[in-house]
Amino acid sequence: MNMRARRPPAASMGIALAAMCLVAVVRAQGAEIFQGVDLKQGEKLMAESKCAACHQKKVGGDGSAIYKPMERIGTAGQLRGMVEQCNTELNLGLFPEEVTAIAAVLNRDYYQFK
Repeated sequence: MNMRARRPPAASMGIALAAMCLVAVVRAQGAEIFQGVDLKQGEKLMAESKCAACHQKKVGGDGSAIYKPMERIGTAGQLRGMVEQCNTELNLGLFPEEVTAIAAVLNRDYYQFK
């Protein structure tokens, strides 16, 4: 007899549906997520976190080649998500509003999502 606990099919479908909804919400976020954000804080955090140095190691030059607006990142929400990914992978310990501040600077300087 198989003693492994199995998740009921309805529960699995509910989890899948919730994940799809979350992805849709993140993709739908426009640049309004950057309204009222402290851009000076974002600039300071980028310098302290050594974002440019990391990007230079990855792509060479001044590191700005990593910002390709229409290739991997197509919305403001995806941009913020990419900054959150860096925060997580590099264990930077940034708070959500700090991640948003960095993403807002990148939006201003490279992406210009409206």
